[in-house]
Amino acid sequence: MCGIVGAIAERNIVPILIEGLRRLEYRGYDSAGLAIIDHEQQFQRVRTLGKVQELANKIQAHPLSGKIGIAHTRWATHGKPSETNAHPHIVGDIVVVHNGIIENYAELKAVLLKKGVQFQSETDTEVIAHLLEQEMKTATHPLDAINTIAPLLKGAYALVIMHRLHKDRLFVIRKGSPLVLGVGIEENFVGSDSLSLLPVTRRFIYLEEGDTAEISRFDIQIFNQGQKVERPIEELNLNDDAALKGHYKHFMLKEIFEQPRVVANILSQYVEHDRIALESFGDRAAEILPHIKHIKIVACGTSYHAGCMAKYWLEDFAGISCDVEIASEYRYRQSVVPEQALFIAISQSGETADTLAALRLAKEQGYAASLSICNVATSTMVREADLCFLMCAGIEVGVASTKAFTAEIVGLFLLSLALATQKGKAPIKISELEHIPGIMNQILSLDHEIEKMAEFFKKKEHALFLGRNIYYPLALEAALKMKEISYIHAEAYAAGELKHGPLALVDESMPVIFFLPPDALAEKTKSNIEEIASRGGELYVFGQKDEHLAHHCHAHWVHIPFAGNPLLYPLIAIIAMQLLAYHVAVLKGTDVDQPRNLAKSVTVE
Repeated sequence: MCGIVGAIAERNIVPILIEGLRRLEYRGYDSAGLAIIDHEQQFQRVRTLGKVQELANKIQAHPLSGKIGIAHTRWATHGKPSETNAHPHIVGDIVVVHNGIIENYAELKAVLLKKGVQFQSETDTEVIAHLLEQEMKTATHPLDAINTIAPLLKGAYALVIMHRLHKDRLFVIRKGSPLVLGVGIEENFVGSDSLSLLPVTRRFIYLEEGDTAEISRFDIQIFNQGQKVERPIEELNLNDDAALKGHYKHFMLKEIFEQPRVVANILSQYVEHDRIALESFGDRAAEILPHIKHIKIVACGTSYHAGCMAKYWLEDFAGISCDVEIASEYRYRQSVVPEQALFIAISQSGETADTLAALRLAKEQGYAASLSICNVATSTMVREADLCFLMCAGIEVGVASTKAFTAEIVGLFLLSLALATQKGKAPIKISELEHIPGIMNQILSLDHEIEKMAEFFKKKEHALFLGRNIYYPLALEAALKMKEISYIHAEAYAAGELKHGPLALVDESMPVIFFLPPDALAEKTKSNIEEIASRGGELYVFGQKDEHLAHHCHAHWVHIPFAGNPLLYPLIAIIAMQLLAYHVAVLKGTDVDQPRNLAKSVTVE
């Protein structure tokens, strides 16, 4: 979960590397560094602890210039965050940056230590640099050395390498961790994703599993298993403004407010003439989906919560049994594959390590088909699944997912409706979905009111979120948002579980947050609210205000007006919770967009 950027050009590439790191900082912000080959053909390296701005400040004080270089922003796995552990790592004539984890690095390091090799850092990456340096004593070319050591490395990795004696080349390998090549005019680039390279190119080559490449100013050669291969150049039609905050204080707030437009984009893309075509989910969807009898959803974090919501819709609307599992759990247990089962993998990036590994395992286990729900059309998950639903959410920079989560649940809602329609069971007119963006804007208009409510949480250290039925996974997501960015210990429970343990936590200092939905379970939820009130709990209720309940139970209310179909309510209710978590985090003074210990794209276990 680190960020890599590399460049080779006729101009000074240091500003390109720094800007690329800024755009990759959502992948890691423990430390940063870069290395270049200067005009005297010597390595120059600068590393800093902390964020990319620290690196930029250091270089501004002592400017560097070079025409080839690599850079890295780190999310620490092996070795604490420190300047010594920061990338790039230099051993002899070799410079390496690395994203991923080498699982057997300790064994490899032990062998190298017996040979008298001295290590400067605590990282697994330095092992790679030493292996390459030793191999280059006999190899005639860096790619030969890379291909020789690659079978020794267990785990997932993306590597970019410079060699001082091959001063006009970058060398890369991709195994289980993404790498993209940026194609310029007499200059070329490498990045962990295309976002980092948007200022310098819109033309990209997406490396596939096992690819190696040799990159010069004028040429890119790609190999797989020793054979030269061609990978297409894809032109990305992205607005560079998507990577900028604009007038918003944080990316997270910007992305919360983008949600009505995201949903409108999804509906315009996939709904036509009051119909959701099965073809929206892939060319073979109409052939595969009508025969599906069971659905398995696997995901991590926020995407897992989206899958938990979909279970209610798929079983209720379409009458198809569904179970949902955390990807890291699914991978390491024996499971039974039902007949005619569809495997759904959900990931914003399409590169989430556990989810991608689960997808590959499912393909071996004999699922009838696989479907990826993803935000990145060029991702590994999209390429490897049989079917695909693209979220159309645009670039999401904030580490705590907001608009991508909403895009996921809208996509899963559309899938449920499409399957239900096939069975003649559609519970809602598709035309009713057109009202969602407008209703979302109404929720966003409550921003100032929610900001005032956030004041009550400024000194809190714990919170409970409660919901029934589909509002339980919604409560899980709301609690995750609160803990991710405000560092409040927030937990979610199914409201019916109150008497089975959580009620013991309730006192006058414990905030308890409820969803009060406009559905058949509203009365049950009101009973739970009264249970909390009778024990002096500090109540916060999000939903349509009930005057009788408000009179009897002292509570802080956020009245969410809603006149539409109750089935659509979960699609908009989460926005209020995202705003609450955001404003609490701002009041607590945390780093909203880059919360401690977390990174956006989890490409390692």
